[in-house]
Amino acid sequence: MNLLLITSDQQQLSTLGILNPEIKTPNLDRLAGEGACYTRTYCPNPTCTPTRASLITGQYPSQHGAWTLGTKLPESVLTIGDVLRENGYVSALVGKAHFQPLASTDEFPSLEAYPILQDLEFWKNYKDRFYGFDSVELARNHTDEAHVGQHYAIWMEEKGLKDWRRYFREPTGTKKGEDCAAWEIPEEYHYDAWIAERTNARLEEYAAKNQPFFLWASFFDPHPDYIVPEPWFSMYPPEELTMPDSSGMEWDSLPPHFRMTQEKNSDFSEYKESGYAIHGMNYHCQDEKKLRQYKSAYYGMVSMMDKYIGKILDKVRELDLEEDTLVVFTSDHGHFIGEHGLCAKGPFMYEELLRVPFLIKGKGIKKGLCESMQTLVDFAPSILEAMGIAVPRVMTGISQYPVWCGQKKLVRNHIICEHHHEPNSINLRTYVDERYKITIYQGKDYGEIYDLKNDPLEEHNLWENDSLRAELLLKYASAELEKEVRWMPRIAHA
Repeated sequence: MNLLLITSDQQQLSTLGILNPEIKTPNLDRLAGEGACYTRTYCPNPTCTPTRASLITGQYPSQHGAWTLGTKLPESVLTIGDVLRENGYVSALVGKAHFQPLASTDEFPSLEAYPILQDLEFWKNYKDRFYGFDSVELARNHTDEAHVGQHYAIWMEEKGLKDWRRYFREPTGTKKGEDCAAWEIPEEYHYDAWIAERTNARLEEYAAKNQPFFLWASFFDPHPDYIVPEPWFSMYPPEELTMPDSSGMEWDSLPPHFRMTQEKNSDFSEYKESGYAIHGMNYHCQDEKKLRQYKSAYYGMVSMMDKYIGKILDKVRELDLEEDTLVVFTSDHGHFIGEHGLCAKGPFMYEELLRVPFLIKGKGIKKGLCESMQTLVDFAPSILEAMGIAVPRVMTGISQYPVWCGQKKLVRNHIICEHHHEPNSINLRTYVDERYKITIYQGKDYGEIYDLKNDPLEEHNLWENDSLRAELLLKYASAELEKEVRWMPRIAHA
């Protein structure tokens, strides 16, 4: 069984056409219609590096070491690519990795950092394995960011776009920054086109050799800024979109940083330990016109990406690989566009940020919508069981394969999400079960509890309910004990 993993970046669950008639995602809808759509899939961390590392390791961020942005996944950690290679597979990653930071030090070198990030000669000759992948073709920029380089820049030059820098921000390029605009880059040079073309080239190579493979097509959108070429930027009239209503929020019941996001000139300095930027710790309020434009562009980014995902799905069919290939689509975490009065992401563990799309198609997969709980930590062990390969003991996720096949209705009754963004000041954990969600903060006596059944919009914090808090804290403590890494079984008395 082959594995084709397709991911987006920062995509809210609601941006699937099968769940939301306001957005058009015909190819993702096709994938869901031919397979399964899991609507209660959670990320283990609502930022990129930790969750992406969890996808390939089957461990939580607190276990694999890439605990926040600006850290890296240790090269010594076992990945699903390592395991598959031992079982005769080849593997490749095309697109965004983000296993390492944009800065490098002597103690913690990073291949995704400046200046090597933009040393195109280095990347033309790069042949080393990378976190279990036999080969990689990488980029690091979201939209028109100055971080452009690596294999994407090489591809643009090979395609004839010698002046590619004009489409990217200073200081790499000459473009001025905008947070929401039509991107003038011709669509044929957009990284969506690059990812689809190079992914399909790999599929053709593997099919010709009859070689079992793990191939990851890792898209960058719809991660902000809200920049996408026409006609996608204007595809969704902003005035026709349904916007969230946060008027029911009970701000006084929430931890202080929630209220601070709604007040101009709030002082977030007490949260800043490392000196680096902190996602979400800023003023969030936007006028409705701006939010509508953000949402319009965000939807356009998803729909454009869907077009190129369709090209990959078409290639799988053309090469007669469908029967022997598991195809999975998911995202690393969600997003806010006005929900709860918030924008983008941060230490706000609402469902819009934690729940992600998860679609799977393949031989033996039970079709349809399913609400069985799963987390992206479960991805690696589930795939290995699907392939008949023993799951390494260091992987702490639970195999969802019995659920995928319809043998069981569920294999887990809870989720744990971590958000450890600063060493001490921003370190929180969220426990979710069938009905309730609790979030605790390191060193704080405040927290959050939501009844997802009776309060699906999470507007009413039940933290002051002493008996419910005690019950959920005990459940959370037990769930933490279950997470322990046990690299070997007990084999003797002493």
